[in-house]
Amino acid sequence: MINAPARLMAEFVGTFALVLLGAGSILSGADITGIALAHGIAIFVSVSAFAHISGGAFNPAVTIALWATKRMKSLDALAYIVTQLLGGLLAAFLLKLAYGSFAQNVGVPSLAQPIKPLYGLLIEAVATFLLMMVIMGVAVDSRGTFSAVAGLPIGLIITADILFSGPLTGGAMNPARWFGPAITSGQLANFWIWILGPILGALAAVFLYDALVKPKK
Repeated sequence: MINAPARLMAEFVGTFALVLLGAGSILSGADITGIALAHGIAIFVSVSAFAHISGGAFNPAVTIALWATKRMKSLDALAYIVTQLLGGLLAAFLLKLAYGSFAQNVGVPSLAQPIKPLYGLLIEAVATFLLMMVIMGVAVDSRGTFSAVAGLPIGLIITADILFSGPLTGGAMNPARWFGPAITSGQLANFWIWILGPILGALAAVFLYDALVKPKK
């Protein structure tokens, strides 16, 4: 990996910021709009600050989708995923320390009472599908008109996705966003929803985009 320390630092800090600000907004008692904005702004700022260094994935599902379409080498993808998970874990750990006994649940995504696990999986997949489609259009595809300010539309789709899916599944769209709070809180129920859902959604989006939109050579 060329310039590995800088790239991994960027992925660590970006994911750290997402979990710290996103889960932190939940612990601070923000409503769904505040929670959605906290996540969206965190990604907007992180992509704007670090996309030119690491590409600004901050999400193992996005990393896996880029790897699956040969946009990332296997070792690079593995290093990104480990770094993203560690960034989320440290952020959740710091929130646990800061809030103490009040933080029984460090912003762990969870299913609303009427939502069955398979529906939860579908919701996470659909939300991540929309996110990955936007990432492809504004950040990966060099023809995108928003490529210079990709963080803004990516932050906005995350905000909108959470307004839709947050009350249903927590609106993670990101295994690292689930991993740190879940490990720190010791709450691993239905873990596969927040791992498989985002990965399946991201893969569906990247393959569909390449099949229908990517220029033919």
